[in-house]
Amino acid sequence: YMRLSQRDVYFLTGTDEHGQKVQTTAATKGMDPLAFCDEVSRSFRELLTLLDIDNDRFIRTTEEFHKESVRHLWNVLKDNGAIY
Repeated sequence: YMRLSQRDVYFLTGTDEHGQKVQTTAATKGMDPLAFCDEVSRSFRELLTLLDIDNDRFIRTTEEFHKESVRHLWNVLKDNGAIY
């Protein structure tokens, strides 16, 4: 909607690949959690294409880039007294 409204946007979307739901569902399907997340991520991206949704970045929380970003944010918050 924002792009259609001619606004400058940077659209991020992705999959959260951590937590008990991921572990439990993967186990139910007899899959490794990361393999299950690979499947879900692939399906989600296919859905975005099908719906003609154009995102600038697709984030998977298991990606090293995401992990590094979270570590950086944590350290900034800690260094500024927001985490104690």
